[in-house]
Amino acid sequence: MACKEFLTFHNGQKMPILGIGTWQAPENEVEEALNLALEAGYRHIDCAPVYLNEKVIGRVLKSWISSGKVKREDLFITTKLPPPGNRPSCVERFLRKSLTDLQLDYVDLYLIHCPFGVPENPDGGDFLKEENGDIIVDLETDHVATWKVLEEMVSKGLTKSIGVSNFNKKQVQRLIDNSTIKPANLQIELHLYLQQNELVDFCKANGVTVVAYAPLGSKGIGALLKMCNIDRELPDLLINPDVVEIGKSHNKTAAQVLLRWITQRGISAIPKSTNPDRLRQNLNIFDFKLTDEQMQKMSSLDAGIRVCDFEFFKGMEKHPEMPFKNKHCQ
Repeated sequence: MACKEFLTFHNGQKMPILGIGTWQAPENEVEEALNLALEAGYRHIDCAPVYLNEKVIGRVLKSWISSGKVKREDLFITTKLPPPGNRPSCVERFLRKSLTDLQLDYVDLYLIHCPFGVPENPDGGDFLKEENGDIIVDLETDHVATWKVLEEMVSKGLTKSIGVSNFNKKQVQRLIDNSTIKPANLQIELHLYLQQNELVDFCKANGVTVVAYAPLGSKGIGALLKMCNIDRELPDLLINPDVVEIGKSHNKTAAQVLLRWITQRGISAIPKSTNPDRLRQNLNIFDFKLTDEQMQKMSSLDAGIRVCDFEFFKGMEKHPEMPFKNKHCQ
């Protein structure tokens, strides 16, 4: 089994529409999961230095490529420029570090991970913090200047395509207006309860593909509703009765329905799993299609609930490029 659908970038490069995410996956788990994923047929792998597991991912990739079980050109590897490297002088050094850890000569897609920047910690440790625990922010983050260096990375052959992650519409437009190579991709949180229709439509109109992270949502939706003062019942995505009912009509799981709904919108999804059965199930979504009525039903379930709003970056709301104004709810 393998991903049977692709998105095409403005430069002609093709990306498998379904991949595997590696966020919050400890080294021992990601090694086993990645081996299982490659066996199952995954070829699109999403990485980042802040996930703290690129070295073990590199070992797995090296083993598969060296043994001939997979060709490098058949893989689609994404990694990202982290907030401490979000300035022109850091781009190439951080990209080369990721390439060393991943044991690759190039990546297929290099993203600016977040629109905000922080000072680099000279000790190489966690983000620098104020005495009150707030993260120290770099108020001089300049997307256009940093983007110009990303364009140079394409010229040097260190990445085939470049893009951004967690940027809002205004921030993406700024790059489009000031680029020689426009963004090929925007990676954002996107799921049934956060459908991001305006941003997706904007990207499609400008030839920017979209990748959905957290495509299956997150547990604890009810707590977020209370935080947002939303007076309604909203079950976790995998037990949403409408999703479950649609799944039964196709003999598919709720997760498969949620991923099919995203990919039928022409959006890539990178669910993260370390469970062998779920890894295989998540990839097995290309033998059915949701009806127009089912697509419309699911589209009616948008709730504007953001799970990943960077609250774990305490103090980041002071950064002028913080992309989310309303945090969880928008």
